[in-house]
Amino acid sequence: MKKTSFGAWLATFVVCAGFWMLITLSLDPQMLIAGAAVSALVALFAGRFFIHESPFHLLNPKHLFALLGYALLVFPIELLKANLDVAKRALSPALPVNPGIVKVPSKMKGEYGQAMLANSITLTPGTITMDVAEDEQGQAWYYIHWIDVAEGTAEEQGDAIKGTLEKWVGRIFE
Repeated sequence: MKKTSFGAWLATFVVCAGFWMLITLSLDPQMLIAGAAVSALVALFAGRFFIHESPFHLLNPKHLFALLGYALLVFPIELLKANLDVAKRALSPALPVNPGIVKVPSKMKGEYGQAMLANSITLTPGTITMDVAEDEQGQAWYYIHWIDVAEGTAEEQGDAIKGTLEKWVGRIFE
């Protein structure tokens, strides 16, 4: 069984304690002590599963500001565009709905970046990431169920689905 490194334990502890404070919205000493105890136990058992790469990667200001820009600006804009597109299709029967599965290439290399991009694609209406696979050359491929499979190459379809998400996720994790 793989042991949890101190860095992985500490990073998991900080994340869990942060969520505890957000959920409880209390600075009561008893609540803080209880949260720290629960966070320490969770980090002890889950740290090795939660952190696979550099534990404090996001503390680099470059990555942290990219994450904030993504979360506060880029993803909400992409989400709004996808919502408007799906609403337009739902309200106007004349607009095309050609559902299908598309194999889309990706430049993401790390597990965290691949997972964040897959989840971001799934959270936008009209798309569901079904699988992420890598071929023998290390090329990542996303299998995405899309509301309107357009004509074109896999790269063109991928650009239409991913928008600016992949570029920004790459700034965060690579």
